[in-house]
Amino acid sequence: MTFSIHRRRLSAAASIVSIAAAAASLSACGDDAPGHHSASGDVHCDYSTTPSQAKPGTTVPSGGPATEDVTLTLETNRGEIPIELHADKAPCTVATITHLAQEGYYDNTICHRLTTSGLFVLQCGDPTGTGSGNPGFKFADEWPVGESSKGNLYHAGTVAMANSGPNTNGSQFFINYEDSPLQPDYTIFGEATGNGLDVVRAIAEKGTVDDIPSGPPAESVEIIKARVN
Repeated sequence: MTFSIHRRRLSAAASIVSIAAAAASLSACGDDAPGHHSASGDVHCDYSTTPSQAKPGTTVPSGGPATEDVTLTLETNRGEIPIELHADKAPCTVATITHLAQEGYYDNTICHRLTTSGLFVLQCGDPTGTGSGNPGFKFADEWPVGESSKGNLYHAGTVAMANSGPNTNGSQFFINYEDSPLQPDYTIFGEATGNGLDVVRAIAEKGTVDDIPSGPPAESVEIIKARVN
């Protein structure tokens, strides 16, 4: 069985849906956005605008790709979730997530979706809390998208971008609290460290509202502040 995770499109229905007792979708908005490695190996991060913006005043990153790993700590009402961001694998994604965190984009937002069957993820990063919000821009996929799947890439602890198709990354991401059998369609940019995975698992143990396989966490999860160390 093949599973998928997509971020909700601007006019789409739920971004994570249950199929045959274990399918879900995390989706993000937009058309293809360019971004590439040049022949010399240099990385270029290119952004294109989207029709809407979840948090007015959000700016497009301008500092180029990340060159060093950094730690993003999600200070939530359920505990801190430290995430090591991997610049070597996803330099543009790390640069974007870092930029958004430093602008306060993720502060006082909720993790709006939890999946508990087939896929095991907590989805965050949308200030609207609906699954359709984006920062007003999109950018291209990075590792391991477009590569042959080798084993379980989305293992417990990995953090990846939600999307609505190729090259539609924005701000939404998901944390795998158990191994999730996904195709390599979602940019992996980090891993929960320290007690972060335990915090997410404790959230998952409470289940979802109405006990459905995919929906809001039973106990609301709020990112009070996203801190870059």
